[in-house]
Amino acid sequence: MTTEAPPPTTSASPTAHQLWTRARGLTLALVLLLAGAVTLAVLQSEARHGALDPRSADPSGSRAVAELLADHGVSTRVVTSLAEARTAARSDTTLLVAAPDLLTQPQQRELHSSIANSGGRTVLVAPGSPSVNTLAPGVSADPANSRGSVLSPDCALPAARGAGAAETGGIRYSTHRPDADECYPSERLATLLRIPDASGDGDTVVLGAPDILYNERLDKQGNASLALQLLGSRAHLVWYLPSLSDASATTPDDEKGFLDLLPSGWLWGTLQLFIAAALAALWRARRLGPLVPENLPVAIRASETVEGRARLYRKAAARDRAAAALRSTTRTRLAPLLGVPVPQAHAPEALLPALSAHLHGDEQALHSLLFGPPPGDDTALTALADQLDALEREVRRP
Repeated sequence: MTTEAPPPTTSASPTAHQLWTRARGLTLALVLLLAGAVTLAVLQSEARHGALDPRSADPSGSRAVAELLADHGVSTRVVTSLAEARTAARSDTTLLVAAPDLLTQPQQRELHSSIANSGGRTVLVAPGSPSVNTLAPGVSADPANSRGSVLSPDCALPAARGAGAAETGGIRYSTHRPDADECYPSERLATLLRIPDASGDGDTVVLGAPDILYNERLDKQGNASLALQLLGSRAHLVWYLPSLSDASATTPDDEKGFLDLLPSGWLWGTLQLFIAAALAALWRARRLGPLVPENLPVAIRASETVEGRARLYRKAAARDRAAAALRSTTRTRLAPLLGVPVPQAHAPEALLPALSAHLHGDEQALHSLLFGPPPGDDTALTALADQLDALEREVRRP
């Protein structure tokens, strides 16, 4: 008898060297791209700033205004916190607030309390409804916008009359204060307001648009002249850039947990979703019942099924189950031959007397063969199969 040698074992899994060979080109490209991005970010991190920043040379920056003011002896200092802005509110200082709408209501009230009687000048750049009424009481913002318009002064303010036409369009403002200077009107509403404070030494300037402060717009119309006169009336200019990261933007009362941030009714909504999911699961679930035989798409030979089950038994070393299956099948086939009902084929008191009378054999030996203990090894299992096969042939023999 010859035994075929097993086919050589092959592995389709690539090795680490093969993986590196395939991916090294892409990996190198990603590393170079990342290094270039980091280098570019480092080189530009010190040179680039946000819009309306006096340190920025970008088109939307305001570095040109700061340099012109420096030529006229006005120093410019950038601050980003409310505490620094409040400290800078003095009679010899102009405080410019670049984005008033970024300030919270408590911040707006604190800032107004500092600038109200400071004797200096405060310039609010494009404040909207969220901030103008707090920082400049008595002033309201109109929702219509006239951004990009070149307007004439039409007022008695010396700075506006000296500058002439300028790009002051944007948010329009109205006020009932008789002492206010309403300049650069657009559809009868001013885009630049000057409101003196109670002491008469300081004032607040409300500017409808930041265009006159941009680098790219400074040389248009009378923008440069108007910017220099509004910001250069004091020896010092403090440029306040409000930041959302300012510690004063949050208070202990504003700190909320995760559940506080969820909208109202979320609990009932979650319960309804849970009920809907449960009903959908019940609707789609299959009812458990008896097994239903189905025709296989292909015919499988019985020998293949037997061999497959035998291999499983052998792999699991389940000699007890294999022996029980052999004995049960043999008893089931012998019962009709001996006149014993099939339901009683597995009862020793019904099958063994009939089998002993048919073969005139030892009933004790037959009991050990058909109902005995499981074999101890594969050799004994093979011998048991042969003995059961011989017993069935003997019973079938005429």
